[in-house]
Amino acid sequence: MNRRSNTAETTDVVVVGYGPVGMVTAALLGRSGHRVVVLERYDGLYNLPRAASFDDETMRTFARLGIADELLPKVRVQHRYEWTGASGEVLREHRYEERGPSGWAEWYMMYQPDLEDALDAAVRATPGVEVRMGAPVTGIRQDDSCVVVTVEGGATVTARQVIACDGGNSFVRGTLGIEQDDYGFSEPWMVCDFRLRRPTPVPTARQVGDPARPTSIISLGPDHHRFSFMLDSETDFEAESVPAKVWDRVAQHLTPDDADLIRVATYTFRSRIAHHWRRGRILLAGDAAHQMPPFLGQGMCSGIRDAQNLAFKVDRVLRGHAPMELLDTYQAEREPHVRTVTEMGIELGRLQTTRDPAVAEARDRRLLAERTAGRKQETIRFPALTCGLLAAESLPGRGGLSRQGVVDDGVARGRFDQVVGDGFVFLAAPEVIADLGSTAQELARAGVKVVAISADGPLTDVEGTYARWFAENGCSAVAVRPDFYVYGSAGGPVGPRALAEDLIRALGQSAATPPPVRAVL
Repeated sequence: MNRRSNTAETTDVVVVGYGPVGMVTAALLGRSGHRVVVLERYDGLYNLPRAASFDDETMRTFARLGIADELLPKVRVQHRYEWTGASGEVLREHRYEERGPSGWAEWYMMYQPDLEDALDAAVRATPGVEVRMGAPVTGIRQDDSCVVVTVEGGATVTARQVIACDGGNSFVRGTLGIEQDDYGFSEPWMVCDFRLRRPTPVPTARQVGDPARPTSIISLGPDHHRFSFMLDSETDFEAESVPAKVWDRVAQHLTPDDADLIRVATYTFRSRIAHHWRRGRILLAGDAAHQMPPFLGQGMCSGIRDAQNLAFKVDRVLRGHAPMELLDTYQAEREPHVRTVTEMGIELGRLQTTRDPAVAEARDRRLLAERTAGRKQETIRFPALTCGLLAAESLPGRGGLSRQGVVDDGVARGRFDQVVGDGFVFLAAPEVIADLGSTAQELARAGVKVVAISADGPLTDVEGTYARWFAENGCSAVAVRPDFYVYGSAGGPVGPRALAEDLIRALGQSAATPPPVRAVL
């Protein structure tokens, strides 16, 4: 427990909630130089697995926070996700690459306490961030200049911004009276987690579409495994959660000699999206803003995308580089993405969890016929941003997730983010940047890293990742935002300058400490 003796204080940002989304939000804002107070109602970390997986975009964020190398021995790279019927025959499968567009493996399986330990250490090592456990928020009020957050016991913290990452039962969302859209797709499940005693050949990512007993089997990293069973109702949990019954359910794959049963819990997933993600100086992120079914493994990933989107925008607002209205682009950008992912998850969930044997049989015949015919399963790709802080519509390439490859600047070789660093980036061949002339310096004054990249330097495209990306998009320059999304791209003789000028107008020229122009002259 971390309680303060003073009853009132001020800070730049209060983050409410200290799960992965709150941790990432606090760490990113702290790294930007802001004072952050985190208020968490529990006395310690949750220390139980909830989320089970994350993607390459999320690992890119973890690398930005310096914890990727620590996580790698504790996660499992997953290459295959399979769907079976009641008989066990594979009906459908998705494959994932060893290296995705964000420069990391496309899918990782994890034990969430390991992730939270790494994130917690990163947050606590960040200057300006203070974490207060055992500090439940009991009140919140705001005016045009600040937000006053009251903690149990009566102490208050006054902040310029508050970001609520306090989960699906968000106190902040409830206090603000924000309603939610409910897709009406929710099902009760019993989640059974095991710690493996020895290597055991258990399916690492399998959905079993048995109408009598829909089941999910997934790895939680090298040392843990999860079996989830759909229940007829939440009232079944008390009888079904008896350890002897759990072991009977998993007997085909695990015995007490193979593993220890460490947790049995009931979980009813929801599919809900808050109507408003911003009220004045208060913003919602993660499950406080949206909840989705687990079938795509995107719940935590979506919350961490929220954190990245918010962190750079709140930073600009706090520094006076942008008006508060910039924060209106947060929901405008993120909600369509979240709705698409939620609806994809619902579609997959309904495919798996049908309880009608006749419907399940027809589904199995259809999927097996497609598989026998050699029909390739479509790779799951998430949508681009379509509005918000993006280049003018006359400029192409807006809103997609940027590629990340290996580069070499003559001093260090590694993934682009680790070599070049954070922030807005304008990336182009050396001759394109040279043609910009003084506009390149104006970009730098606006807080943009201007980076010249080619096959032979000054920043070397070691594996040709950027040459291929530019060719695929027919461009010679690309502007990337701090959250990895493409502000815009351009080609031709005048396109790069138009893109640069558009970005300068969007950002203004008030950056306090402009980053250097890399190899312009």
